[in-house]
This record gives sequence, C-alpha cells and structure tokens, in this order.
Amino acid sequence: MVLYNHRNMEGEASLEWQETEDLATAGTEQETLSRDEERKVEGGFGFPSLDAVFPDDILEKILSFLPVASIIRAASVCKRWHEVVHSGKSSWVGMVPQKPWYFMFTCGKSIAGYVYDPSLKKWHTFDFPCIDKCNWFVSSSSGLVCFMDYEDRNRLFVCNPITRDWKQLQQPPNGRSPDYSALALSVDRFSRRYTVAVAKSKQLPGDFLRWEFTIHIYESESSQWVASVCEVLVGWRGGDEGVICNGVLYCLLYSSSGSSDRRHGIVMHKLGDDSSPGSLLGSMVPAPCPLTCGRLMNLGERVVMVGGIGRQDRPDVIKGIGIWELLEEEWKEVARMPQKFFQGFGELDDVFASGGAEGLVFIQSYGAPALLVFDMGGRQWKWAMRCPVTKRFALQLFTGFCFEPRLDITC
Repeated sequence: MVLYNHRNMEGEASLEWQETEDLATAGTEQETLSRDEERKVEGGFGFPSLDAVFPDDILEKILSFLPVASIIRAASVCKRWHEVVHSGKSSWVGMVPQKPWYFMFTCGKSIAGYVYDPSLKKWHTFDFPCIDKCNWFVSSSSGLVCFMDYEDRNRLFVCNPITRDWKQLQQPPNGRSPDYSALALSVDRFSRRYTVAVAKSKQLPGDFLRWEFTIHIYESESSQWVASVCEVLVGWRGGDEGVICNGVLYCLLYSSSGSSDRRHGIVMHKLGDDSSPGSLLGSMVPAPCPLTCGRLMNLGERVVMVGGIGRQDRPDVIKGIGIWELLEEEWKEVARMPQKFFQGFGELDDVFASGGAEGLVFIQSYGAPALLVFDMGGRQWKWAMRCPVTKRFALQLFTGFCFEPRLDITC
C-alpha cells in the first residue's frame, strides 16, 4: 500500500491511500500459503481452520456479504474456498448488490489495465480471459461482457470477467465485412439467458446516401442466430452504438446527407417480433440537439444517452456534455456536466468513452486516464480516484468500458 499526495481534478489538495491489487489471477487455483505461513501453522500458532466449523452453504452465505473484490481474494485462501467461490451456486444470486466496475486500459498489443471499484474506491489490475488484443467492440449486461473483433466482425466472445468463464459464438449469417457495426448484449437476470444483437451498415455502390442496414440476433438458449432484419436507409447510416432495453434494440444513426441540425437519431427494433417491422426510419427519434458523439446505455431498463454537445456555429466542436433519458419516444435532459468538471478533463476531443449500469454513468477522455462518475439517483458528479496508469507519451490513448461484477452468471 502506497501513500501519496496529489491535487484532485478540482484543484484541491488531498491526501489519499492508493491500493492497487492484482485481480487478474486471484481467481485461479494456486499455492495459497507462503512457506513462512506454513511453518507458523505447523508451529501451532496458525489461524483456525474454517473447514471444521462451517459447511459450504454457511461459508457461501458469509462470503456473499463481502464486496466482489474481497470474494475474489478469498478464493486464493485455500482449495476449498476456491471451489466455493467458483461453484456457480445460487448462493451468489442473493449476494449484496454490487456497483458496476469501470475497466480502463491504454491502447496497445494486449487488453490489460485497471478496473475501478466505486464501492471500495480502489483500482485493481485486471485482464480478460478470452481476447488477445484491444481493438474490439464491447457491450455488457448483468455480469457478462460481449466482444466483437474490430478487424473480423465474425469473431464474437461472451465472458464473465469475474469467474473467467467464456465462450466463442458461432459466426453470424451474412459474413460480409460492413463499413460500420454496433454490438448490444442483454442478459435476463432470472433465466440467465442472454441475447446478442449485431447491427451492420454498408454503403451501397455508387450512392453515398444509400446504406444497407442489417440486424442479426443471437439467442443463448438455442445457441443460434435466430432472426435478421435488412433495410436500405436513405440519408442515414448505422454507427457503433446500440443497446437492448426491455426487449427492444436501440441503434444510433448518423446523417449521411451533411445536415448540421439533424446529425444523429435513434431507431428501435422489437426483438422476437416476427411480424413486419415496418420502416426503421419511421420509428426514428431525432437527437435532442446537435451532438459531436452519442453513447447509449441501459440503466435499470431505461435508455440513457451521454452526448457531446456541439457549438451552434460549429456542431462538430464540443462545448459541453449532456445526459438524456428516452421517455415515450422523446428525449428528456437529466443533467448537464458542470463547466468545472468539463474543463477538468483538459483538452477534450469531440468524441469520448462512456458507459454505465445500475444508476452510475462513467465518462472518460481518450487522451487521459481521468474518470468522472455521475450518480443518476443523487444527481452528483464526482471524480474517481486517480488511475495508477502512467501516460508515457503525448499521443497515448486510453479507453474503457463498464461491466457489473457478478458470480452467478455463466456463458
């Protein structure tokens, strides 16, 4: 544990304890006692064995009251505790609700970095079990994270980053490489089944205004891609933002006609509806104002968008950041980032990373490891503790995404 002094993002001096722990391998079976500890046990003054005191169900119940990070560390105490933690039993369903974590990493050869735990207000070193590089589309829901390879859009993985359980999905139909793709994952908390939606957008030859827009749906229950939608959009194209909420897929569209007042819009497609969906553009809801970028998320089955607000004279230049909720096909402003926090990022690009779950929204600049947290319930803005990652050169980029730490969800 290291004591350090720094100035926070508001310029106020603060003294904080910074602890970073390696959670990347804490869940794997390993030697759990050092030689010195073994000698202490053999010498008669070691800690008592809980194996002789508590049955598994009682031990699981006790552990379920701990933060997830503590449960992961408990898995390395001994073989029995490792088996209990990774049993996947129903005990974890009733565990204390956990706040979502934010995984931050710098663009490089591998996807390894730090995860921020807002409950403990700590950063932990962390990596993911199934991917080997950092260029991926990412979507998360209720403990699972879905990855789609940026270079090969037919490679998709689903994993639980806490239990290290993962699965590669079969290739979606129509494997042609699109110009733009959006990925969305939704997990049913009761049945543990999950749905993956991939929206692809490809420009038609000879006409920059016409884009083929397709939606492919994967259901974990059948392990198959069960439905697809194909429509030609005129004046609009798909992008890289999608989210599933209450059984409906929402995708952010971008204007391809050069219009400055209607740069973004959101379209809806009801999953599992075999009837003719009608025109997607007919369901489009325009963005609440000119945006430099938009980030979609599901917060408690509510569609929320975090967007960069463009200047009136130059819509592509960011002047602030807003948060909106979609209510009955109309955007309602939830909050606008105070100027002191907006300026605290330093030089903020017109695009940025953002994600959220369970009432928390995380916002991060690509140019620095600063992380801002917005509490939807309390309407409060707060900087996360400074990330331990070091910026090594001026053009180094950082990115990240949000996921819920859970032990009861499997792929």
